[in-house]
Amino acid sequence: MAEVTGNRPARALNTTLIVVCQSMQALAFGGIALFLPLIRGDLGISPSQAGLLAASGTFTYALMQIPSGYLSDRFDPKRLFTVGLLGTNLLALTFALLDSYGWLLANQAVSGVFRSLVFAPGLLLISRQFREDRRATAMGLYVAGGFSSNILLNALGPLLVEPLGWRWLMALFAGSGLLVLLAFAKLGSGAPRKAGAKPPTWADAREILSHRVVWLAGFIQFVRLAVVTGIAFWLPSLIVEDKGFSLGVAGAVVAIGAAVTAPSNFLGGWVSDRLGRPLAVVGVSLAMLAVTIFLMPFVDALPALIALIAVNSIFLQLYFGPLFAVPLQHVGTANVGLVTGFSNFCANLGGVTFSYGLGVFKDATGSFDAGLWALAGLCAAGLAVTWLISRVPARSRATAMTPSPREAR
Repeated sequence: MAEVTGNRPARALNTTLIVVCQSMQALAFGGIALFLPLIRGDLGISPSQAGLLAASGTFTYALMQIPSGYLSDRFDPKRLFTVGLLGTNLLALTFALLDSYGWLLANQAVSGVFRSLVFAPGLLLISRQFREDRRATAMGLYVAGGFSSNILLNALGPLLVEPLGWRWLMALFAGSGLLVLLAFAKLGSGAPRKAGAKPPTWADAREILSHRVVWLAGFIQFVRLAVVTGIAFWLPSLIVEDKGFSLGVAGAVVAIGAAVTAPSNFLGGWVSDRLGRPLAVVGVSLAMLAVTIFLMPFVDALPALIALIAVNSIFLQLYFGPLFAVPLQHVGTANVGLVTGFSNFCANLGGVTFSYGLGVFKDATGSFDAGLWALAGLCAAGLAVTWLISRVPARSRATAMTPSPREAR
């Protein structure tokens, strides 16, 4: 990984712009989830069709993760990040103008390609604003921005949607994202590679991606985003359709969850870096997620439901930074973009499966209960895989920071 770039004020400005850009583009995806009951009513589509709407974008996003990570290691990630944000926000704007279900599916599929150019380059950009031993903190801070925007979305969205409508709100989100992107393009700095560092080759990629821990961590990534995407996309519908509350109540509950999740991203990375035990953070998080998700179908009273979702939200992304840091302890940090891209590819396979799968469970059974229990089972399986990773010795910090003989050539 490249050294920390710029002086302290420049790094603070760059970090802020990166996080705000990530926050604004997250509004578009979050808006689709929050307004899904209204979108379904306007288009006359079933829960399965709504799940396919989410899955189409997540599928192309997943397919592009490894290429995106590879490109991030070869080219300036700022350029990739800018292109990705521009395409994502323009497609969010056109989403608000379309009436055809088929065109909306195509819109989201193309949007997934551009969103893939935001994630890995953005993580690489923000990681280079922090020291090597604060990598998990940097990654947690990056994602915390997206959840911070969800607080605003779910608190104000239900209040604004009645006078403005979901289409105008989506257009407003997209326009705001373009303005923030303009500021980043003008004021933000790139992330040049360390002097003498060689860009990765496909031989490097094969060597890195053959490591056992990379694949085991990939399974946990599958579980992570299956839970995050499934809960984020379907929680408003669960509260409205299964629990019988209004969209305003659903927005308030989701906002409370997002308010808890946002700082937990940063906290999980900080704890992991301080203790030097990312796997412990991962294991505790998965155990708590398994319990809270399993209990959701049994809780109908609003105060208890809010409490349960709040506890679930603490651990939903607590292990984001630590989990991305785990494979780097075993394969080194010379090609962070590639490793990050593979990890997020696995994660988004989980996102595709359960953004669509929970809709199928709803259609087949009339409720989300079976889908939630499937998610809880996945968390338990992820906990077992965490134990397996703990049995594999990690590279020492000095070794991890040293290029392999192939990388040195």
